[in-house]
Amino acid sequence: MKLDPESFSARILVAFGFRLLQVWSHTIRFEVEDHGNFLQAPLSERFIGALWHNRLLLLPFAIRRFIPQRQGAALISASRDGAWLAKLVRRFDFSVVRGSSSRKGAAAVLQLADVIASGHDVVITPDGPRGPAYRPGGGIILLAQKTGARIVPLHLEYSRYWRLASWDQFFLPCPFARVRFILGPPHQVLATSNEEEFEAERERLKSAMMALVELR
Repeated sequence: MKLDPESFSARILVAFGFRLLQVWSHTIRFEVEDHGNFLQAPLSERFIGALWHNRLLLLPFAIRRFIPQRQGAALISASRDGAWLAKLVRRFDFSVVRGSSSRKGAAAVLQLADVIASGHDVVITPDGPRGPAYRPGGGIILLAQKTGARIVPLHLEYSRYWRLASWDQFFLPCPFARVRFILGPPHQVLATSNEEEFEAERERLKSAMMALVELR
């Protein structure tokens, strides 16, 4: 029988998991590489952070450490598993929007557009929650087109790690690993008028994100 994410026992497990992550993070040596001068960008400019799903575990710690001045919201799957992750993310004082990053996730895209309009950044794992890995969903393209916000590719590179037997081979950094928080140049999504142009924009974003993965 699966545990209800809203139960008291679930709250205890989330609190324990949050504390465990905090202890784990204290063993990690964080570094930052800013390839697009994002850290010098005016706080008045809103951005969409994009990170592949299999690297998201330590992202809240990296954001807290290097860009604490930016307030943001994260897109979390509306699934049952997403409910657990949403509870954990809220403990980092991030807002949460539940929904899909696919083109069918119109409601989530509209909510994220409202978040950006209210003066906050958003973070999306565009290949989540079920993949395929390293393939952006269309929702992030639609969001960028609707809001005009530039997308900042994000990446976490671990010196030592384990990988899970999940659809994206999720990365777990080993304790005492070195973690490079890499920020790519802000990426402007172009307007499109047909499916072919839309797919070309999706491929352009994929290339921008994969360029960070290939930085070893």
